[in-house]
Amino acid sequence: MSKNETTQGNSKDIFSVYQENVDKLFNGIRQSVPQYHQSITNVQQEYLQAYENVVDSVITLQKDYVKKAGIATNIPEATLKVIHDTTEEFVKASSIQNQVALATIDATQQNIKTFNDNAKSFADLNRNILQSWISTFATKNN
Repeated sequence: MSKNETTQGNSKDIFSVYQENVDKLFNGIRQSVPQYHQSITNVQQEYLQAYENVVDSVITLQKDYVKKAGIATNIPEATLKVIHDTTEEFVKASSIQNQVALATIDATQQNIKTFNDNAKSFADLNRNILQSWISTFATKNN
């Protein structure tokens, strides 16, 4: 029995085994993506809450200390305006930064989709070229 006959006699060739295992791998990855997404979201929420708690605690501690020490905490109106204006500008800058980051993520996703679509077309083109070569060089059994 020749090598070709042995391969053809098997119900699975190397490519079907390879494809089956690649499919299994990607299915496993697909199932874990939502778990990673949820875990990362949970960590971000927990970090934000922890940071907010630390800041609130520091403000409370400083406020208590200043009150017990008898230090005046009134600030001039001009200083108050600068603080409010600076905070507003920071919030605006953060919003713009978030919009840019989200737009970048969307553009990256679209680029990956375009690459994926083009990869399929490129594979089809190569398949057609290969078929053309095979049909040109194959011996005809007539």
